[in-house]
Amino acid sequence: MSHLKFINHEIADGVATLTFNRPKHNVLNIEMMNELNGQLETLANDGSLKCVVLAAEGPSWCAGVEVADHRPEMVDEMIATFNRIFELTRRMPVPTIAAVHGACLGGGMEVAIACDIIVASPKAVFGQPEIKLGFFPPYAAIRLPELVGPARAVEICTTGRRYKADDAHRMGLVAHLSGEDDFSDTVDGIVGEIKACSPLIIRLNKRAVNAHLGLDFKKALSGVSDLFLNTLMKTEDTLEGIKSFEEKRRPVWKNR
Repeated sequence: MSHLKFINHEIADGVATLTFNRPKHNVLNIEMMNELNGQLETLANDGSLKCVVLAAEGPSWCAGVEVADHRPEMVDEMIATFNRIFELTRRMPVPTIAAVHGACLGGGMEVAIACDIIVASPKAVFGQPEIKLGFFPPYAAIRLPELVGPARAVEICTTGRRYKADDAHRMGLVAHLSGEDDFSDTVDGIVGEIKACSPLIIRLNKRAVNAHLGLDFKKALSGVSDLFLNTLMKTEDTLEGIKSFEEKRRPVWKNR
């Protein structure tokens, strides 16, 4: 495992784990966000990568963005650096998993909801309390309506309420809620399912979803069919998948 000042980085078997480590509550400052962005930029170019896990040390997953960085003389740089996280996460070609075990608030919740999958322990708590300090959460205003609908998004942003993990799970914010003692096993189980697959085919699956968002049905169906017939079917790994099924054996992926 390699260490930056605030982010621990580990990669094994195609799985990159970035662990927030800014005691006590992993509050994001500009330096920490730059470290995260640097890691995300590097990982996006790793052709052997299968998924990215965002985890955290300490009692909180991430309790927000440093309030001092919201001062008028800092806010332009802060927002530009903060927005870069979401640009890079959206462009990440493999699945991203937020493994949330504690307080996940404000800008921290925005980073979590930028991921494809949120796994939460029963002790996780979610909320956008920005309104209580006279702000609104910019990325959440875009992303939350996609996840929970506009009415619930308005509620989350205008009340500043904190939601327990099971409430967040019921509203569709959290994909997987672990038991009290099996948080790591729940995360590892999802990672294991992804890890068993071809890096190339993982990328094509995520691309099939994201490349056709917002298109009318006919264009989307045409586009995804073209991706299937003219890209997927020309890969060695898809042919290997067919062959391994017919031969009743595990596939041996070549990532091409």
